[in-house]
Amino acid sequence: MTNSISATEARANLQELINRVEYGRERIVIERHGKAVVAMIALEDLKRLEALEDAINSEQLRRAVAENDGFTTLEAVIARYEE
Repeated sequence: MTNSISATEARANLQELINRVEYGRERIVIERHGKAVVAMIALEDLKRLEALEDAINSEQLRRAVAENDGFTTLEAVIARYEE
């Protein structure tokens, strides 16, 4: 679940937001002047995102796509990357 809050509210409630993200697994978008500018996500989500970015940029992904005529599952790509 993603919630949006203002930067002023985020500044005033930082500890609560950290707890909501860490323990409640919430994703929080922080807005400035009504425009989304940053997001708070759990460390596990960040690691998953970074692994996905690495996999997308990898030679293994290019090989997997070629071997599967352009189709493969995300789980298969990540599993190959982790080998």
